[in-house]
Amino acid sequence: MKRLHGFMAVALGLALLHGSAQAKDWKEIRMATEGAYSPFNEMGPDGKPRGFDVDIGNALCAQLKARCNWVIQDWDGMIPALLAGKFDAIVASMTITPEREQKIAFTDKYYSSNVQIIAKAGAPYDAAKPESLKGVRLGVQRETTHERYAKDVLAKAGAEVVSYPSLEEAYMDLGNGRLDATLQDTIPGLEGFIKKPQGQGFALVGQQVSDPAYFGAGQGIGIRKEDAELRQALDQALAEIIRNGTYDKLRKQYFDAPIL
Repeated sequence: MKRLHGFMAVALGLALLHGSAQAKDWKEIRMATEGAYSPFNEMGPDGKPRGFDVDIGNALCAQLKARCNWVIQDWDGMIPALLAGKFDAIVASMTITPEREQKIAFTDKYYSSNVQIIAKAGAPYDAAKPESLKGVRLGVQRETTHERYAKDVLAKAGAEVVSYPSLEEAYMDLGNGRLDATLQDTIPGLEGFIKKPQGQGFALVGQQVSDPAYFGAGQGIGIRKEDAELRQALDQALAEIIRNGTYDKLRKQYFDAPIL
């Protein structure tokens, strides 16, 4: 009987532990962003992250009555750090792609952005016409859909693809002449470089590219697959801030046109 009672006690303890894990209320959510992708995420003068990604994350936490704790993470380690449990959600303009969905889950998209080249105004480069980039030094951010497209498509047509840890570093080399062009999403390229003093004389050139095989189905929040309750809660919160006007109010602080 003692052995049976012991077994039952262990079973009950495991059941309670399992139930506790299943009942996580997500009153505190650790959200990660890069802090180097203006205007979506960047570091403010107070040393805290800011930008559209951060505002959306904070709005979702407010809707869920949860506390957001922000973590700054280099882009190329973002998914490994999520899987290692360093934070709970990636809110860093991460494109939803089949390749990434093999590793993590995503919420519904919270914005979409096409891809385009930045170069000196009037340059004849076009991301949709790979042959136009023959011999061009093209900067991209490492471990992005842009890098994959550039290496798979543009490099085969003769572009020299140069990868950087952050887009800010690529823009720095573009401005000082070490690069001929960069490839990035249209909105951050416009808002994060061209409209700033260092972007004077540069422009978005050529056509926008939106090949879903490379550029996915919009930008979503990355979640571990086992955290299905968190994904569902964030999806419901996103739908609500869109419905009640909070999303559009935030969007208008950064962008003149709809992005969803």
